[in-house]
Amino acid sequence: MISVLVVEDEEITAEANRVFVERVPGFRVEGVVRSGGDALRFLRRHPVDLILLDLYLPDMHGLEVCRALRAAGVMSDVIAVTSARDLSVVRSAVSVGVAQYLLKPFTFASLNEKLTRYAEFRSSVEGVGEASGQGEVDRALAALRGPAHSSLPKGMTQATLDAVLAELRRAPGGLSAQTAGSAIGVSRVTARRYLEHLTESGITHRVPQYGGLGRPELLYRII
Repeated sequence: MISVLVVEDEEITAEANRVFVERVPGFRVEGVVRSGGDALRFLRRHPVDLILLDLYLPDMHGLEVCRALRAAGVMSDVIAVTSARDLSVVRSAVSVGVAQYLLKPFTFASLNEKLTRYAEFRSSVEGVGEASGQGEVDRALAALRGPAHSSLPKGMTQATLDAVLAELRRAPGGLSAQTAGSAIGVSRVTARRYLEHLTESGITHRVPQYGGLGRPELLYRII
């Protein structure tokens, strides 16, 4: 089993990440902490194989946590989980040993793919001895960093999903399928399909809105 520490300051998100990780065969969550300091203290007592690390923590930046870990000789691998899209942050993350980078909000399928690739990488470099050649090294790294395969249901596109997510982030009170569809230029039925996919993936939840006669309208909100 690959042991994992979840580092996330938002309680609901932390619990969702824990549940997601434990749905992936071969992974076990050893702990959930809410700050960088708590992560460092936990890892001094309980080493883990992998850290699922939010970068924006209340006491320090996640990259500072990485630097402190390396300085202390802790060699746990790190998957950064963050809403930060700044490419300079991505470069800094690579420089301090972050193995993979996962943008919030993400679906279970996205995390599952990252963890599966990580498990393949660990399997390819386990044991002792030397690589047989450049090809073996390249295959090991490709397992970790190779191009992602689409994890969306047939007929759905990442561009449309990103557009729906962008509208949801601009509407903390929630969006109906009709409003989301109008905002991004697709039909209500298409928008609802994407919103339902996000709900099934644990990114959004449905909130019935009452106000008139007949059935209540469903709003979708990011969790």
